[in-house]
Amino acid sequence: LITDFPYTGSAEITGSLGVTGSVSFSTEIATVGAAVWSAGGALALARNQLAGAGTQTAGLAFGGGFTYPNTGGKCTEEYNGSSWSAGGDLNQGRNHLGGVGIQTAALAFGGYTSSPNFFNVTCTEEYNGASWSVGGPLGTGRGRFTGAGTQSSALAFGGNGPTSATEEYNGATWSTAGVGTLTTARCSLGGAGTQTAALAFGGAGSGGNVTCTEEYNGASWSTGGALATARYSLAGAGTQTAALAFGGAGGSACTEEYNGATWSTVNPLSSARYELGGAGTQTAALAFGGSPVTNATEEYSPSTTLALTKTFDYSESTGAVILSQVSSSLNFVDDTAAATGGIPLGGLYRNGNFIVIRLT
Repeated sequence: LITDFPYTGSAEITGSLGVTGSVSFSTEIATVGAAVWSAGGALALARNQLAGAGTQTAGLAFGGGFTYPNTGGKCTEEYNGSSWSAGGDLNQGRNHLGGVGIQTAALAFGGYTSSPNFFNVTCTEEYNGASWSVGGPLGTGRGRFTGAGTQSSALAFGGNGPTSATEEYNGATWSTAGVGTLTTARCSLGGAGTQTAALAFGGAGSGGNVTCTEEYNGASWSTGGALATARYSLAGAGTQTAALAFGGAGGSACTEEYNGATWSTVNPLSSARYELGGAGTQTAALAFGGSPVTNATEEYSPSTTLALTKTFDYSESTGAVILSQVSSSLNFVDDTAAATGGIPLGGLYRNGNFIVIRLT
């Protein structure tokens, strides 16, 4: 029972509502803004030089170093959107490895064994959501590289040297047959996309940090739009036409979005770092671990602002109902346009001076 007026809040009305004077009804409407990074659940094991796979709500972190000199780690952790829990250990401990896939079907490949020798390894392992098993070895053992794709259709590119080497995995073996090499040899680069539509960006070439971006079509690499900030040891997420680059030495908190042609600088990481892991999409990404050695996790998502918007007014004296929101903003040519604009079935909108109910 509402007895105090004016009243702000929510109320469920059953039956009829008697109004003496006038009344206004408002609706709390969410407005989606630019994406920002916010804190997620911390890794159980702080580490750097690790690999990642999966999504923002089903992520996977594996391998990496946690002491200096770095020791190749076997640790695997699974993320559920709020916290990390232990997964099955890698068979081969390593850091600076590549990783692709999803939480229940991931691929770990290459990397370095523990210091001080940092032996390149060719080892590939497949994760089923509980344990890792051995897959086909890389043709070229290396670390400080990246990948794209899935467990059964992966791409590995770049690496220490630096190298332009690119290999494709079919779920059993790696191959270079019919596979084009990167135009710019580099290591410690970022990657995103699939085996037939991959993206390589940033990294360290023979002359230093690069802004170079390259796009792969399943057979060869071609030049894409350059990063705004040159850096190496960064992480990546997303697809070839909607990618995210974040962190890295030389721009450590920097985050950039790619639209298939150009990069634009967006809201930075809260915790500046490099040699970190990444997963997810351009609009729902996950960043975890990194250097200086940390267990920090951040989630990248569109910001949401809630605001009260007047829905309608009613005056007892005139009997007039004023559809405030409809008249001010909900103007569409037809049901199709109204649906695109967020009007639900049965909802009201206007077409010029006519009030319309969306039926289709």
